[in-house]
Amino acid sequence: MTTFLTYTLLGLVLGAVYFIAASGLVLTYNTSGIFNFAHGAQAMLGTFLFWQLKYDWGWPTLAALLVVIGLVGPLLGAALHALIMRGLRDTADVTKIIVTVAVLLGMVYLSQWIWNPDEARTVEMFFGADAKVTVLGVVVRYHEIVCLVAAAAIAIGLRVLFTRSRIGVVMRGSVDDPDLLRLNGHDPERAAMLSWALGSTLAVTAGVLIVPVGGGALEANMLTLLVIDAFAAAMFGRLRSIPRTFAGAMVLGLAATYVMGYLPASGPVTGNLRVSLPMIVLFVVLVVLPQDRLRGAAIRTRERYRVPTVRSAAVWGLVLVAVVYLYSLLLEDSGITTLTLGMTFAIIALSLTVLTGYAGELNLAPLSFGAVATIVAFHFGVSGSGLSAYLTPQGVLAGVAAAALVGGLIALPALRLRGLYLALATMAFGVFLSNMVLRDTTEHELFGVKFTLFPNGTLAVPPPKLGPLDLRDGQTFLMTATVLFALLGVALAALRNSGYGRRLAAMKDSPAATAMLGQDLVRLKLSVFMISAGIAGLGGVLMSAAAGSVSGENFTIMGSLALLMLVVVAGIGYISGALLGGLMSGVGATVLVGTFNDLALEHEAMSSIYSALAHLVMVGTALVGMGVGRNPSGFVHDIVESYRHTTKPVRYGGAAVGAVLYVLALTDVIGVWTFAIAVLCGVMLLPVIGRMLQEEGRRRTTPLELIGVDEPYTDQLRARLDRELGLPALPVTAEKGGARATA
Repeated sequence: MTTFLTYTLLGLVLGAVYFIAASGLVLTYNTSGIFNFAHGAQAMLGTFLFWQLKYDWGWPTLAALLVVIGLVGPLLGAALHALIMRGLRDTADVTKIIVTVAVLLGMVYLSQWIWNPDEARTVEMFFGADAKVTVLGVVVRYHEIVCLVAAAAIAIGLRVLFTRSRIGVVMRGSVDDPDLLRLNGHDPERAAMLSWALGSTLAVTAGVLIVPVGGGALEANMLTLLVIDAFAAAMFGRLRSIPRTFAGAMVLGLAATYVMGYLPASGPVTGNLRVSLPMIVLFVVLVVLPQDRLRGAAIRTRERYRVPTVRSAAVWGLVLVAVVYLYSLLLEDSGITTLTLGMTFAIIALSLTVLTGYAGELNLAPLSFGAVATIVAFHFGVSGSGLSAYLTPQGVLAGVAAAALVGGLIALPALRLRGLYLALATMAFGVFLSNMVLRDTTEHELFGVKFTLFPNGTLAVPPPKLGPLDLRDGQTFLMTATVLFALLGVALAALRNSGYGRRLAAMKDSPAATAMLGQDLVRLKLSVFMISAGIAGLGGVLMSAAAGSVSGENFTIMGSLALLMLVVVAGIGYISGALLGGLMSGVGATVLVGTFNDLALEHEAMSSIYSALAHLVMVGTALVGMGVGRNPSGFVHDIVESYRHTTKPVRYGGAAVGAVLYVLALTDVIGVWTFAIAVLCGVMLLPVIGRMLQEEGRRRTTPLELIGVDEPYTDQLRARLDRELGLPALPVTAEKGGARATA
């Protein structure tokens, strides 16, 4: 009985902390309409700051708590709303989600910059671990009592705030009908800012309380995901009900401790299940939630995408293959391998283009489907051994089919979910896969066959061999991946221009109208999910083969979120957006960070500066994602529009300069880095140069009213004046001896 009471108490304490975190989510969502995926990162950042004040600088506990919870927490939430969140009105769900994901990644990168991840840090319980009392034979520490009392006080306070106070009504009205709220003399933005300040305070409070309960050292990713477990508790109340959120948090905490206490301790299943349980509960809760009503009308957002024709997609696909081939001639073997990884990430990114860009559905774990395909291809498609091993076409196809099948199975119970709920469902699947499958290094036996999913925690995936095409050669692998991306891009362009693609676009704009026109939404969602998962699976297998060896760290939810963020930044509705987003994810940040780290090792006197630049690259990437709200269509849209107004001579001139630079790089007159930077700057500056030349040309053109005054009449000016006035053209004349003669 004492054991049961002990685990019950631990479960209640854990549930209390989950509730504190979940209540902040409920508060901000109810008052701004934005689900804050960065909630866990805010808790993590506050906890690290508390450690800095109390343990590194020696502040008293009370003073550190007052600064972190009473000052930093509210200011952090208010700043997020004022600088970022208030600009997300009239944007699609994916844009709102990606901005908060960018904030999450930025805070994680910032914490790793300030606090070295290689150094161990711990936070002790308030009043110390020895400050305790005994109740019914159960030891209760003062820190645990603080958690329970704080959760009860917050539950009562928020209940009163939402139901009995005027400010609570104003907060809810700021998202329900901000215009009506303004008519009644209230400022909805001020109310939303207040709710974000309170929500951030609750997140920081949860982070400071949960670390001593869970034990272990402070680590940015783990602490962020630990607080993200509170998402399941928030879903119990469907982001509206504080009492149901409280009940869900307690159920979640008790279930976690009972699993740890009563399941068999031997083997990794119990530990993995304990970590994965919140995500399992989250997925189940999302599936059994009452179904949302279909939207009756299309929601107008600021995202605008141009649909390419199949012909233009094919032409640009050929251009891409040619450009990659020419550029590969400048690279060494390591550079070719890195670029190959970038192209495989671009293939995975194409799965997001068809699913989110075309159909409006969300998947926060594209790398997880790549992991599924990799595991299947490794176990059923590797032929030979050692250096002569290769991946068979049958293995690649089996991996793609498995990923598509899993995508269908994940989508099937979640088919009635949209927007935020679907995003959370896919995130729950991604975290579950990382915790339960990718950590499984034990031997299993099924139908007399022994196997291990992840032997020794890694999978050595050899390059594929497709008939006479052996991808052991780096350049061959690169060109194969590029051709596959081009073919998939043309196929997606054809799909988008087909009747099926138009049905996907209609479902994205208005599911209710699409259903009224007789379209089967279940079939549409299921099919597009399977197509997307299959593409992600293909990219995952190729990525694993290009890397040679992969572990669970290659398929984490953080990697999936970073990839999705960069694709949205580039333009998730464009095939070129998938290309640039995938390259930035697989090549851009990796190359820059690796280069700065190498420079730091080579130049000890400048090591601190180079290390800071490496961290700045990661933080800067997240900052770009935070600005998506100002340009939700992505920067590819801006580039395309700017080049539409650039004259052909300017484009041809830019191409000629690029050709000259390439010849100089090919003959080693300039370096590859110099060539790449010069071309990148040229691509960005060419539209600016074109606009400057056009403006100069307009300035040099004589206004119509000054023809014959500032400039004498000529045949060209007369012809121009006739055109402007709509007069018929005169016969061509010639000047002879000062007299005009008709030719």
